[in-house]
Amino acid sequence: MHVEHLLEDESLGLRLLWVEDTLLRREITGVTVTDLEDPARFVRSGEVVLSGLVWWAAEGGQDKAERFVSALRDADAAVLLAGEETHGCVPDELIEACMRHGIPVAAVPPRVMFRAVTDTVYLQRWGELSRHHALPEYVRGRLNRLLAQNAGPDTILTTAFAHLRRPAEAHVLTPAGRTVAATEGAPVLTAPEAASLLRADADGATVPVDADAASSYGRWYLYLPDPEVAPPRLLHEVAAILGRCQKLIAHRRAAAQQAADELGVLLIGAGTGTGPDGEAENAAVAAALRSCGLPAEGPYRVITADAGVRQPGPAEGALAEAVALAGAGAAALGRLPDGTAFAVLSESDVPQDAVPVTLSEAWALVAACDPAVPLHSGTGSPAAGPQQLAGALAQARYALDSARSTAPDASLLTDATTLTSLGALLTGVPAEVRAAFSRTVLGPLLDTGNASAALMLETLRAFLACDGSWARTAEALHLHVNTVHYRVQRIEHFTGRNLSSLADRLDLWTALLCRGTPTPPTTDSPAAGDRRARSSTSLAR
Repeated sequence: MHVEHLLEDESLGLRLLWVEDTLLRREITGVTVTDLEDPARFVRSGEVVLSGLVWWAAEGGQDKAERFVSALRDADAAVLLAGEETHGCVPDELIEACMRHGIPVAAVPPRVMFRAVTDTVYLQRWGELSRHHALPEYVRGRLNRLLAQNAGPDTILTTAFAHLRRPAEAHVLTPAGRTVAATEGAPVLTAPEAASLLRADADGATVPVDADAASSYGRWYLYLPDPEVAPPRLLHEVAAILGRCQKLIAHRRAAAQQAADELGVLLIGAGTGTGPDGEAENAAVAAALRSCGLPAEGPYRVITADAGVRQPGPAEGALAEAVALAGAGAAALGRLPDGTAFAVLSESDVPQDAVPVTLSEAWALVAACDPAVPLHSGTGSPAAGPQQLAGALAQARYALDSARSTAPDASLLTDATTLTSLGALLTGVPAEVRAAFSRTVLGPLLDTGNASAALMLETLRAFLACDGSWARTAEALHLHVNTVHYRVQRIEHFTGRNLSSLADRLDLWTALLCRGTPTPPTTDSPAAGDRRARSSTSLAR
């Protein structure tokens, strides 16, 4: 179907506003309905873009039109169909922007429903492809109607195979092993089993579903253990239909993401939740939760994620798949202002015995889909109610920093509640802050050009590891106790700290941890200890 075919359809009554002849022959690949001012990430090449122009306003209208149309150009949209109902007509600023960027534009009269345009495009595409199909005509017609009614993948899958004489045990699976849909009678597959089947390309038929609307982590695969049930041509046709189903689901989720993004902005800027300002913040958060389809009462769980690059794509796709794999109930997924992916999950309506895998297990399964991409995630303790969500998000972001610091080149999910030691807690502190603290507290002991400074640093590390015991420190370092006393005095002189004070000991121990020092020496290596003892005695003198 080409742009000219759509514009010439008299049943739609579209009114052409601007086009060049060469653009009329552009092939249409699909339809996207959007009222986002910057729709670039939701529009695919060759698509018709339907917009009610809710985003446009007379004030700043030229700039708004420029941003919108330039986004369509960057996404390689085929044509813009602008609704006249909101403003009574299509603004001149928008038409001029389309002319500048070479985007055909037509007006949609108020009487024409956007759905009529969508149905026309997809019905035409189905008609063009019908001669290549293996599905019976009546099955194709029914599947088309189900797609128009936003039927889910279970219904699509069951309907697609219902006409076969032999029952088809079919699954729709993701690379991480999540079962998206299954026909009645198909065996239940655990996530590890399903993921293993896809990775091994085991006996059976596996057909990838068009991943145009999905991340690599959420891509669907049609899997049948018995490849003799249906011919390959039919399986590919069913996979194509499932691809359209997935694309419609992705578009609905993309629209919902804007509400989640707004929730994230609110939580980042939220205060303590007390006082007049706090009451207003709580009310705004509660309203944002409702917009995201989340219940007004907790408990909630907050998760953050990134994939090394803070931009739309891998992290959001991985997080969405992990949340779905873990069997979460209502969830809002979006991006924070700094680009970090995040999710708020409702835990009030999820029975524990219904959870197929834990979130940690789900993250490991998702990460295994592409081991070359380090996926990091952080989560914190549950938030009892909306007032605790800002704190839960802060915990999750800190845990994410810890995961990145602990395993920069590997995938890891860190729960803030597991940071139960000082060393673990410090992993969430930025490396630059840790380095500055270590330099400030240890001072001259970090002088790499001074051999005695290195010896004192080693002695400090051993002394603190031995809980301040002079005898055990001397034994660990193979030194005389008097030598240990002398070195500790020098350490106190250079650092200005008193090693008999618990507070000062904690400061020094924290500085060593921030420096990333190795494990303190033990008595397991006497030869090494003898060498250290001889060299330290001469330098101490």
